[in-house]
Amino acid sequence: MPSMYQHHEVPTHLNVEDKVLLGLSVRQFLYVLVGSSVCYSLWEQSAGLGDVLRVPMVLVGVGTTLAFALLRPADRALEEWLAAALVFAATQKQATWVPIEPDPVDWRLAGASWQELAPSLVWGEEEVEEEEAGQT
Repeated sequence: MPSMYQHHEVPTHLNVEDKVLLGLSVRQFLYVLVGSSVCYSLWEQSAGLGDVLRVPMVLVGVGTTLAFALLRPADRALEEWLAAALVFAATQKQATWVPIEPDPVDWRLAGASWQELAPSLVWGEEEVEEEEAGQT
């Protein structure tokens, strides 16, 4: 007898990349695909250099390709570390604070010496007005 209730499995592996081929994720597969095609192109184009220069160039390319495809230090992709290193290298490491000297003209009233100045007690007038308003 068929059950009236349908059973649905809840996905629990949401933070895992999907595997495409040979256990590689899409990102890893594309790195290997592009890197291997660049290395093959480098191998074909550098035929005139001789094997002494050709083999190390291609091996460096293969190593770089495999490093970017497979290495994940601290659970981050290598290109994220490269971007972080470039941002760090491009930002300023040290700042120097230099205080701005105040302009004396801004601090003096025109034509008055300090003996002639009288303080403005606006706050005292406001309190008196509030007390008078509260009494009425």
